[in-house]
Amino acid sequence: MSFTPEAVRSAFPALTQKVNGKPVYFFDGPGGSQVPQSVLETMSAYLGRYNSNLGGAFFSSVVTTSLIKDARLAGQALLGAECADNIVFGANMTSLTFQLSRAISRDWQAGDEIIVTALDHYSNVSSWQQAAEDKGVIVHQVRVNPEDCSLDYEHLASLLNERTQLVAVTYASNTTGSLVDVKRVTQAAHNVGAKVYVDAVHYVPHGLVDVQALGCDFLACSAYKFFGPHLGVAYIAPKWLHTITPYKVEPATNEGPGRFETGTQSFEALAGFVAAVHYLAQWGDDEKSLRSQLAASFAQYQTHEQALSRHFISKASEYTNLELYGVKDTDRVQGRTPTFAIRIEGVTPADVAGHLAKDNMCVWSGHFYAIGLIEQLGLLHQGGVIRIGMMHYNTKQEIDLLFENLTPFLQKNT
Repeated sequence: MSFTPEAVRSAFPALTQKVNGKPVYFFDGPGGSQVPQSVLETMSAYLGRYNSNLGGAFFSSVVTTSLIKDARLAGQALLGAECADNIVFGANMTSLTFQLSRAISRDWQAGDEIIVTALDHYSNVSSWQQAAEDKGVIVHQVRVNPEDCSLDYEHLASLLNERTQLVAVTYASNTTGSLVDVKRVTQAAHNVGAKVYVDAVHYVPHGLVDVQALGCDFLACSAYKFFGPHLGVAYIAPKWLHTITPYKVEPATNEGPGRFETGTQSFEALAGFVAAVHYLAQWGDDEKSLRSQLAASFAQYQTHEQALSRHFISKASEYTNLELYGVKDTDRVQGRTPTFAIRIEGVTPADVAGHLAKDNMCVWSGHFYAIGLIEQLGLLHQGGVIRIGMMHYNTKQEIDLLFENLTPFLQKNT
């Protein structure tokens, strides 16, 4: 099945609506994607007919028990996990990370060290900083190369030693779209006996994760960033599934992923998650496995998104007073997602976002919880940046309209 922007866009009710008589343009994907009709219908069907808890003999509980099994299988396919039992669910990635950080840090000792990065969303920084503070553990932060907003791997290598217990790293920057070589980070961390916790929230909508190839110990993401509902999803490597002691209610199961899942899950969100994974897989061959379908679909998403990135970078290069942070070379778009951080000389990011909002162009301004990155760029107290983020439902025509709308602020190259 061939991917086309028209076929994709028809699946999303949000994309065809009008607000105040005008069309809408969603450039806010990194903050949360829009949702296809299939996800909406699946969530409504579950909640309207089968809302129940696990473990009962009656029909609605049987449906719910089957649903959570299906959700783990979908998570296994999406992340490339060894087994469905390596998939854990929670309210959101941030809550899951705070929860897992307490379990992972139980055995840390004063004088131990951990490493976070300046490229990360602070959900993958603050959680570890606070766990470290509780245990008297030293925290180091890896710098970013300001030229292209890539991770400074040499700085990371200089911080690793036999006292390092954990490296927390993003797979892709939610602000500049910069990709990280997670496999390289994992190998370096494992060489000194450290665990690796990956924030894949921004990466998952744009690339197919393979946790086994990465070799990471933990990886977390959020379904609402990849066309699903608000739901946190985490991978826990087999060696840690039963060796880490979670904080849990005493009678709750101590077997499998359930030992990490406190309280009743959002089953309607799990239904939506399964539908979102199948939406993502729809451009693959139906006769293949779900994982194979996902691989075929993501290959098409990436081709389209890389074309969007080249188009955006080309358009941005036409203006003298527009600064783009991150990968700026159209020949290197494989090293980024179609998420762009910009500033326009003479106008604040907030004013630009407000101007675009008048014509239903949805963009964010600020620091996006990537405080370390924005601070290193010297922009934390200058309003941060304008973030323009695209998904596979965006088009080149939308990019052209965006730049037309920015005309009052831009100065063309002469």
